[in-house]
Amino acid sequence: MPVKEKLRLDKYLWAIRLFKTRSMAAAACESGKVKFDGGQAKPSKNVTIGDEYEVKTEAKRWRIKVTGLLEKRVAAAEAIKNYIDITPEEEIQRLQFQAASFHTGKRQSKIGRPTKKERRELDDFLEED
Repeated sequence: MPVKEKLRLDKYLWAIRLFKTRSMAAAACESGKVKFDGGQAKPSKNVTIGDEYEVKTEAKRWRIKVTGLLEKRVAAAEAIKNYIDITPEEEIQRLQFQAASFHTGKRQSKIGRPTKKERRELDDFLEED
């Protein structure tokens, strides 16, 4: 696949699948969630190989190094070949701790209350007396 020499930052972040849509990537840049050399990066900034970015998504705070430029969005297995995740170890540990302590309040499937079918069977069984 031919690679462009100039590539917008918002398009690159979308292509490597850090954001679901290009407009979400652009909004993150505009709101200061994407940083380059400690400063806010604009969505129109040209990406070059070797650049390092700090990207704050809903899931995690990334630190990536650009190793390849992508013109179009590709499969996740291909996308990860175009950047190196250099996220600090303490950030990864913080995420693992958060995931372990986070509880959504939803019950696990098939544990706890009976299903509608199981309730009917139980009612039928109890009525047979």
